[in-house]
Amino acid sequence: MFRVVVVHGWGAHPEEGWRPWLRQELVKLGFKVEVPTMPHTEFPEVHAWVSHLAEVVDSPGEDVVLVGHSLGCITILRYLESLPAGSKIRGCLLVAGPYRDLGIKELATFFAAPLMWKRIRSHCRRFMAIHSDNDYWIPVSHAAIAKKNLRAEIIMMPGWKHFSSADGCLELPAALEAVLKLAEIAA
Repeated sequence: MFRVVVVHGWGAHPEEGWRPWLRQELVKLGFKVEVPTMPHTEFPEVHAWVSHLAEVVDSPGEDVVLVGHSLGCITILRYLESLPAGSKIRGCLLVAGPYRDLGIKELATFFAAPLMWKRIRSHCRRFMAIHSDNDYWIPVSHAAIAKKNLRAEIIMMPGWKHFSSADGCLELPAALEAVLKLAEIAA
């Protein structure tokens, strides 16, 4: 059985936006899905978020797919960076992820050190990233960063903004299709 862990972003929680819909759809298909509440969501700190994600994942392996939204994406990358040599998960889906400092002081701890791209790639078999051309938080140039440094397959969705509930994004079929692709199950 595949395990999917979905990590929300800054100021968010598990029961908003497209996360409940994705969990429901994946559970119907037999996946075990967890959407943890990240600590201090209004005032996030990288070590607390990565530690919490590590507790939730517990044992990384080929049965694990991680899905992140916004700050959840950089949290996943920092988590992968922290894994010991030889640990590997099946895949990562990064939705509206920032891959470099956005100049937001509340998020500074996530970007204090450069990302170790090669190390991150060594712990995940495959990356996919979903971005929008009119995201008001994440510049579209971040899609190219994911493609270059993670060798991620990019799904560009024009007009979807930041994929948040504030944008009316309550279902995200592209995320479901991507998870199935990462798990190598036909959509």
